Amino acid sequence: MAVQATGAMAIVVSDVSVISSGSDPDRALFTLAVMTGVVMLAAGIFKLGSLLRWVSSPVMVGFINAVGVNIVLGQFENFTGYEADGANRVLRALDTLLSPGKLQWLTVAVGLSTIVLIIVLERTRLGPLGMVVAIVATSGVVAAFGWDVMQLRDITDVPRALPLPVLPDLRMIPSLIVPAVALAFVGLVQGAGISANFPNPDGEYPDASQDFSGQGIANIAAGVFQGMPVGGSMSASSLVKTAGAKSKAALLIAGVVMGLLILVLGDVVGYISMPALAALLMVVGYRTVKPDDIKAALLAGKSSAVVMLVTFVLTMIIPLQNAVMVGIGISIILYVIRMSNRITVKQWVIDEKGLRETEPPEEIGVREVIVLQPYGSLFFAAAPLFEEALPEVTSTTSRSVVIIRLRGKDDLGATFMEILARYVDSLNEANSKLMLVYSNDRVSDQLEATGVASTIGAENTYASDEWVGATVRQAYSDALEWVEDVPTDN
Repeated sequence: MAVQATGAMAIVVSDVSVISSGSDPDRALFTLAVMTGVVMLAAGIFKLGSLLRWVSSPVMVGFINAVGVNIVLGQFENFTGYEADGANRVLRALDTLLSPGKLQWLTVAVGLSTIVLIIVLERTRLGPLGMVVAIVATSGVVAAFGWDVMQLRDITDVPRALPLPVLPDLRMIPSLIVPAVALAFVGLVQGAGISANFPNPDGEYPDASQDFSGQGIANIAAGVFQGMPVGGSMSASSLVKTAGAKSKAALLIAGVVMGLLILVLGDVVGYISMPALAALLMVVGYRTVKPDDIKAALLAGKSSAVVMLVTFVLTMIIPLQNAVMVGIGISIILYVIRMSNRITVKQWVIDEKGLRETEPPEEIGVREVIVLQPYGSLFFAAAPLFEEALPEVTSTTSRSVVIIRLRGKDDLGATFMEILARYVDSLNEANSKLMLVYSNDRVSDQLEATGVASTIGAENTYASDEWVGATVRQAYSDALEWVEDVPTDN
């Protein structure tokens, strides 16, 4: 996986106020890179690669596609030579489109020519290298004819020297915490996507947590040597693979070659024309947008469509680092909502033919043994749904047993325990009782800690063994015996 500055991370950086309008933007940028690296490295050390599963597909579709659009809109100024007004990229892009008379059309022509060259040259044997050749060609024409088109050297100095190490400014840390976390998230998600598409030479896919550590070290090094935050790059990884790379050494060699080019051709780099560079980034942004993914998210259901659209709109109109954090929040909320709604309760009917599953009865009658099997999470918000699905204890209920099978459940929570205690009390008042079958010591500990175990009674709790169904059959047999032995009230 190639790690470098990416369009998505550049968009996040450009929205950080300390960098865009602070008194020491360079030092803030270097400090942000180090902080981003620390977050990534910590994620790798603590094996947090599994946390990416909390980010739902609709959130990622909305976020990535909005980043692509943002990259395109963010290059309008360099592409047209017109400095538009507006609070965000959307408004500035609209101002640009409504002001054709203020555009520098020679600058636009250079940008359009670069896009055409990229498309044409990529279809030749040059392949991905066509992007580089296109920028060099149009920038060379601008320099040769002395056209009044902005070049890289007009906005920054490109030294013929490698950067010296600097220390981060610790005073800036509080204002850079949120951007650092957002950048880490963006970089880690991009890296996970790359790892899924580029297996190692042995055919095995990289470990996400190890990738986190690698990107973290890269960011710390970039920040110390006066660089911006970096992350896994799909385009660079594809270029390296297409060029015939066989091992990780190819990336090390590429880094050495880049350093030599800076030392030898640093002055020449300053002649790159800004509309040509903008054209390259606009092509990258355009290719980041995936219409098929958007269509799939819209057709997957109302919740997926809403989440994707909300994430997309927020990413377009608010600073990207805030949009990233909102996206994470949306993913977690969506997960909780879905898990809390995915609870069903079935009745197991045990007879001489075996075991069959049916819908549970709405009410509990007289001298009945009802075996209930819940499916899904029983934790927190799902617990009340479980309570609603339980057969109701009525005034006619008597001498019955309800068996709840909790095999496979390991964390029930206080809410479920309260519901269980209420149900036990209702059954006891109707001269009936509850039996529990569980397979995890944590469930036993929770029952003891909350006092529910004593309410149910030790004789009514059954710990399962490795034989699936054996314990619930034993509980069912004991329940039948109890129902038959209980004297009838007169």
